[in-house]
Amino acid sequence: MAVVTFVSHGGERHEASLEAGRSLMQIATNNAVPGIDGDCGGEAACGTCHVIVDPKWSEQVGLSGADEEEMLAMNPERRPTSRLSCQMMVSTSWDGLTVELPEFQM
Repeated sequence: MAVVTFVSHGGERHEASLEAGRSLMQIATNNAVPGIDGDCGGEAACGTCHVIVDPKWSEQVGLSGADEEEMLAMNPERRPTSRLSCQMMVSTSWDGLTVELPEFQM
């Protein structure tokens, strides 16, 4: 079973099974990962699913697109590997992926 680990700002780790064809945000919300709200339902319109991808994984999962950049640009916690998890369609090849959560979602 492929697994992703969400690491809270305080260091708490939450593992969830990866399901191909779902967004990383859907996996987080379906598994009640604290700190991922997904208020807009996955439309890249709110920024409440911001994650910071482990740099080792950034090439495999891809960088943010134009829609994401509009939302991430307003976030003071944005980092070079920041993504909106609603725009990250999961692959089981992401087994072992680790993402950090910012202290606050926008």
